[in-house]
Amino acid sequence: MRLAMIGLGRMGANIARRLMRGGHEIVAFDRNAPAVAELAGEGATAAASLEEVADKLESPRIFWVMLPAGPPTESTIATLMALAAPGDIIIDGGNSFYKDDIRRAKLCAMQGLHYVDVGTSGGVWGLERGYCMMIGGDFATLDSLDPLFEVLAPGHGTIPRTPERGDPNEDARAEKGYIHTGPAGSGHFVKMVHNGIEYGLMQAYAEGFDILKGKSSDKLPEDERFDLNLTDIAEVWRRGSVISSWLLDLSAAALAKDQMLEQFSGQVADSGEGHWTIEAAMEEAVPAYVLSAALFARYRSRVDTTFGDKLLSAMRFGFGGHVEMPQ
Repeated sequence: MRLAMIGLGRMGANIARRLMRGGHEIVAFDRNAPAVAELAGEGATAAASLEEVADKLESPRIFWVMLPAGPPTESTIATLMALAAPGDIIIDGGNSFYKDDIRRAKLCAMQGLHYVDVGTSGGVWGLERGYCMMIGGDFATLDSLDPLFEVLAPGHGTIPRTPERGDPNEDARAEKGYIHTGPAGSGHFVKMVHNGIEYGLMQAYAEGFDILKGKSSDKLPEDERFDLNLTDIAEVWRRGSVISSWLLDLSAAALAKDQMLEQFSGQVADSGEGHWTIEAAMEEAVPAYVLSAALFARYRSRVDTTFGDKLLSAMRFGFGGHVEMPQ
């Protein structure tokens, strides 16, 4: 299949590369010309504008947008809607707010366009590991795009099958690492909650390792102090422990490099998804104690930093290449 990838940052460029490895053709566009040139050197077709992108695709055209949520995505999709013809498909694979997807999908439908939202998890490792995708849109459009999603997804891999799966209402593609979640907006909604949960998991690791580190404090009775090796603890927990996870893998790697995590300030940024998850919980009257506390902990980190906050920063850098907030 031939499609446009608009936005060649950490995620967009690697999604394009994985698609090209799977035999698909990419028309690449980004305001950063060197990023376009780099991908063109790997086999993509370069475009210097959105108008040129549209000209280099054949109907029905597929425009995949991978830009930061908010004005960059909003303005780009508005431009694409003006350039698109009935039957064309606009995909937002970034981290947009799901209510924006619902609104855009209605506007697209009025013009005979198809709108798809793809909640994408995989970070900077997705090129090799594949991407977990939560996809919203109409069934017919998603079925037509399935060859793209199958290439991007991790596939069955070595993960054992979950016992008792097999109900006809289940999406068999879930075992490959992607699902059709429902109508437009549902993909980003599921990804939003995924990121809210991610905040809570990361905060639990951060607080736990902070407690371990603090056990050597001179504020404790001398015979109750332990000088614990955090690198070894993270490593042993990776192997057979009930709390093993990829986040723990990233923590272990960061601690092995520097047990004091000196390269991190611990001033932890937050993306919109954590905030939006708490808003959704409030709208639904669902108590979300852990997720709320994890979000507020990030706000607190900007005025009062702990060792645990440094570990949060290390995890964020590990899975997504996220840098800390400017000092």
